[in-house]
Amino acid sequence: MTGVKNVYNKFSPDRPFDYTFLNEDFDKLYRAEQRTGAIFNYFAWIAVFISCLGLFGLVMFTIEQRVKEIGIRKVLGASVSNLFSLISSDFIRLIIISNVIAVPLAWYAMNKWLDTFAYKITIHWATFALAAAASILIAWLTMSYQSIKAAIANPVNSLRNE
Repeated sequence: MTGVKNVYNKFSPDRPFDYTFLNEDFDKLYRAEQRTGAIFNYFAWIAVFISCLGLFGLVMFTIEQRVKEIGIRKVLGASVSNLFSLISSDFIRLIIISNVIAVPLAWYAMNKWLDTFAYKITIHWATFALAAAASILIAWLTMSYQSIKAAIANPVNSLRNE
């Protein structure tokens, strides 16, 4: 660097020798993107947690509303898997509808954001399929405890008041 500085001062003595390394310039350029990505990750985890709590409460409310129906179905011979699919099918259907709405919007937003970079890439459809499958799995795991608990419960306890 001293040799470069001497040559620079020889040809341009009235201007100061100011230099930066290219990797530091790129680091500064993409540091804001990395911070934004980290913030999005934190908020995404918080949003998933809050939505799981909401879904858990909604499943509990639905089961409480249908406790007598579940008891009657169990007395008439419904299996635990039948009762579980009865309870969870409505919620899974809603998750699929929300994915159908969210995937095109996310694809459009991500393509607009990725167009701002120097190197162009495309998002593969498998990324969105994996995200949809993960959302269905998370919803299924969230509601499975309460659904199985309601399906295993003794029907006499739910029908005793009638």
